[in-house]
Amino acid sequence: MTDQGFGVVRPLPGNGLVAYAGGLLLVCDAGEAAADDLLDALRETAASGGDGRALARRAAQVLAANMAGDPATCAVAGRVGEGVAVLVSGSAAATIATPGGETRLAGSDSLTWADRLVTGPVERVELSLPGAGTPHPAVRFDGGVVHGGGLVGDLTDQPSAPAPSRPLTSEMPATAFHLEADLVQQPPAPVERPPYPLADQPPVVPGPPSGPQPAPVEQPPYVPPQDPPPYHTPQEQPAPFFPPPQEQPPPLPEQQQFPSYDEPPPPGNGVADQPMPQHLGGPSDHFDQPAPPLLGPPDHFDHPGPPPQEQQQDHGDRPLVYGVDCKNDHFNDPRSPYCAVCGIALVQRTLVPYKGPRPSLGVLILDDGTALPLESDYLLGRDPERAPEVAGGTARPAKVTSPDGSVSRRHLRVALDGWDVNLVDLGSVNGTQIQPPGDPNFYDIPPNEPVTIAPGTTVRVGVSRTLRFEAHRG
Repeated sequence: MTDQGFGVVRPLPGNGLVAYAGGLLLVCDAGEAAADDLLDALRETAASGGDGRALARRAAQVLAANMAGDPATCAVAGRVGEGVAVLVSGSAAATIATPGGETRLAGSDSLTWADRLVTGPVERVELSLPGAGTPHPAVRFDGGVVHGGGLVGDLTDQPSAPAPSRPLTSEMPATAFHLEADLVQQPPAPVERPPYPLADQPPVVPGPPSGPQPAPVEQPPYVPPQDPPPYHTPQEQPAPFFPPPQEQPPPLPEQQQFPSYDEPPPPGNGVADQPMPQHLGGPSDHFDQPAPPLLGPPDHFDHPGPPPQEQQQDHGDRPLVYGVDCKNDHFNDPRSPYCAVCGIALVQRTLVPYKGPRPSLGVLILDDGTALPLESDYLLGRDPERAPEVAGGTARPAKVTSPDGSVSRRHLRVALDGWDVNLVDLGSVNGTQIQPPGDPNFYDIPPNEPVTIAPGTTVRVGVSRTLRFEAHRG
């Protein structure tokens, strides 16, 4: 939770923005368009009591909504129990030190962003931007937003607690008495009194002490009292009353759980079994997402988001890509405004990308009616079976011939990269041309350079053979 901070936090010199709120850390490039959204995500997560896992999810939402250009340079971190959840993007980097060594994450190593849940205990967390300096040992950062190149949280150096001060009487809770311990008067010592005489006995008068005695003083006759006299004389003040200290109930064991009224009673003798610790990939509540999973284990903490059923099953040799689900659980390109299967609108700000097996990106339909499902790379040509790409298993062969002999043996490679369909002319003699959707003209593509095509594009291989890219995969 946000009350689990990073001990002593020190800023690193630099020209970016650094923020510390509610035990959560953020560094980002001051010139980023998403800087304000990232700061808002930090403040809202801290205000709602979220931990590092919640902050990483909010940051992923902001980055997913700004994927049009280069990845934003930023990093966030927050405690999750004894561990730390970290997300880095762009040129930012993070270093997490534990007794077992250091874990380093760099946003430049990922196409989008990198994230990790490092299990504890954690000793030190450092988030840095390019060109960040070293922290000064006398400088501490208690919270807010300032200029800087990074942040270092040293969990082994806890800030000293202020000396306890005695609260004023007016600040104490409204109970029966508000008496300072050092201002309470001690009760007077009890006065020794002679025993009261019984009804049939005369009063007992102590005898005179030995030794010389002063002159006797005439005493008034003794009158027996009607009621027993009080403990104190009328001139004495009553002793203040101190309510007895209330005995605190013993604390409950940490693992004790009480059954819910909405759940059936546990079997056996009525005592619920101790809950097993949940796997880090289990479900969890989130204030703006319907039950996304928790961040994965350290080696597979890639992205927050609900794992689809197909991801939990064997997906064969299909590569894993980042995508989003529509409301009908269809896995889509996060850049697409509409679902490619059902056509429903995808509201980008409410979606969280996650890694899942890539579905078919569509189909290539040749002019002779042959259909090539876009689930892997293809090599098109007059004799593709003997191509090194096919022999190495990185592409499937697709034999395309023409009467005029304008198709080369290794003519064209269809390469799938993430959600993109790329064409690479392999230095063919007659080349490859594309006709973008809605354009009446064909354009030559440069040899040995990937060119991304959109759905509806017509491709001419050689002089006379054509094929068309259709994206429907319903």
